[in-house]
Amino acid sequence: MLSSKTNRVFLYVSASLIIILIAFAIVRDNADDITLNEATKILQNNSVTKVVASKDYVYLKTKSDLYRIASSQVTPKMFIDYKVEISSKKDILLYILFAVLFLGIGSLLLRYVQKKGEIGLNGSDASMGGSNSLPSEMNSKIEQTKSDVTFNDIGGISDVKIELEEIIDFMKNPKRYKNFGARMPRGVLLVGPPGVGKTMIAKAVAYESGVPFYYQSGASFVQIYVGMGAKRVHELFAAAKKNAPSIIFIDEIDAVGKKRDGQRNDEREATLNQLLTEMDGFEGSSGVIVIAATNKIEVLDSALLRAGRFDRRVFVELPTIHERESILMKYLKKVPHQLDAQIVANMTVGFNGAALATLVNEAALLSLRQNDSHVTIEHFHQVKDKVMFGKKKLQMLNDRQKTYRVTYQAAKVCVATYFDLPFEKLMLSNEKLTPMNNEPFIKQELESQVKMLLAGVVACNLKFGEHSSSAKSDIFEAKEITGKMCQEYGMGSSLLPESNEQKMIIERLYKECKDLINSLPSVMKDVEAILLERESITKTDVQKLLNEVL
Repeated sequence: MLSSKTNRVFLYVSASLIIILIAFAIVRDNADDITLNEATKILQNNSVTKVVASKDYVYLKTKSDLYRIASSQVTPKMFIDYKVEISSKKDILLYILFAVLFLGIGSLLLRYVQKKGEIGLNGSDASMGGSNSLPSEMNSKIEQTKSDVTFNDIGGISDVKIELEEIIDFMKNPKRYKNFGARMPRGVLLVGPPGVGKTMIAKAVAYESGVPFYYQSGASFVQIYVGMGAKRVHELFAAAKKNAPSIIFIDEIDAVGKKRDGQRNDEREATLNQLLTEMDGFEGSSGVIVIAATNKIEVLDSALLRAGRFDRRVFVELPTIHERESILMKYLKKVPHQLDAQIVANMTVGFNGAALATLVNEAALLSLRQNDSHVTIEHFHQVKDKVMFGKKKLQMLNDRQKTYRVTYQAAKVCVATYFDLPFEKLMLSNEKLTPMNNEPFIKQELESQVKMLLAGVVACNLKFGEHSSSAKSDIFEAKEITGKMCQEYGMGSSLLPESNEQKMIIERLYKECKDLINSLPSVMKDVEAILLERESITKTDVQKLLNEVL
């Protein structure tokens, strides 16, 4: 796209060319040349209505045509019966043309000089801390945002949609609620982890309501300039009231609405006070609703959460398996695929809406790189860990290190399958197998997770009498889970943990994991063989091997 400066230059050049062409058309001589005999006949026929003499030509104008003859060919006696006019038209038009061009070029130069002076003035003010040094975004006008997101574009939010349909109906039919004596909440707080679609939900509410939508992030109010945050809050609410009914959406409101703890931060507190005042100033008929989003409700100031401000709180959680399936089906609509969305939903425990979108996109990109005509479940297996944990450069393993790695991963996948932990496929290079996201946790689930994390260490110690340093992350996670079991969840021998409670739990789970692996020698051997050959194995393959011995 052309820049605004380029557009202006193009406009000026075009205007100049048009002026030149018009002037040329006016000045251009379009008379027909004739001979002396033809001129004499025209004059004798008395058809000439006007005679104009210039320096080089004599022009004979009839009712329908214009003729010219060289001045050197005619004599004054030919025009005894006619009044001859002297032409100066061409000279006047040339003067006009030169004047227009001079004024045009002069105005461009004047504009350039003014602009340079303005830049210099702003630069000097910036060094002195003047108001002209404010960034352009602080001087920008609050504009409404057009939303093109509908509830049909968002999958897995049926519960949230029910909560917000009242607000949509209120925006469309405010008189219905007013006549009934009901008042809609002045503010709606969307609470949930990052990536679950809080911003998209707010945009969908604005689209379905058909009202102006004003978007601001909480960080945009936090300024180093005194009073500018409060000023921007006032401008935002003033614009929304002017175009009511309307919706204000403040994303990441915790950036401006944190608890006031007595520590001095005048600018942030002034901004928060202005926000509180504006929300208090709403009248029942103002038709303005504030929707805010945060993933840290615990840090918000209590004044924001009291009745009359954010009356309604909507918790947007991580999608369930059915909601993940619904979200995936929406993202897969435009992607050629040969797979069941339910299978992908089963393997994406702990994924939010944004992660699912990225997963589908990464699978599609991988399919294109491999010149495949469709996206398959294998593409999802290959990119799942990349989306969850990021792409790491794989270390080159020598033969001995690879042997340790195969045994380590074989034990983890066997234990994970035995306890039916959620995963679909294990790669030899996987750092992690399955995350713990579906709170609340049952003690048995946590213990199964810890056994899976200890399985690699147990198997290597049984087979080689030692294990490698690559077990660091699994050991750390196992200690973290058992620590929470004792200190936070009350899952030790008593609600108040003993000093060595965590050590006792880890030693017990290590022994139970050791007994389980010792009971599955044939399965471990077969799994190790598959990992050596393919460097990957699915949960289905391991389950078949377990079914043969259990």
